[in-house]
Amino acid sequence: MTERLLLDTHAVIWSALDPGRLSPAARLAIEDPGNNIYFSPVSAMEITTKVRIGKLDLARPLAAGFADQMAARGFAELPLSAAHAEMAGTFLSANNDPWDRLLAAQARIEKLGLITNDSEMGDFGARLFW
Repeated sequence: MTERLLLDTHAVIWSALDPGRLSPAARLAIEDPGNNIYFSPVSAMEITTKVRIGKLDLARPLAAGFADQMAARGFAELPLSAAHAEMAGTFLSANNDPWDRLLAAQARIEKLGLITNDSEMGDFGARLFW
């Protein structure tokens, strides 16, 4: 069965730079050519912001040419919409991370599983995959 999955930012980083940190199920799902794997512009902003402020040096190789690197891996870009932003703003959760909120909203609206090891993302009603 084909899975439609959105990568959380850490899943993007690990799939590109340190695949051993992915769970076996996540790695198999990402590598399965029958699955549709998506990345978000949200991850591009999170990575470049955190690299710029010195909080995520590991991801420096992804901070330039992000979309091209993701496309080269066979991942499709999932555009961010006002509907995603609106839903993200309505979530009732102690997690106020705007990047998490946007990714979860994208996954919910587009009916995608969210590849993440962050169980708190379940607070947003996203279907988690790890």
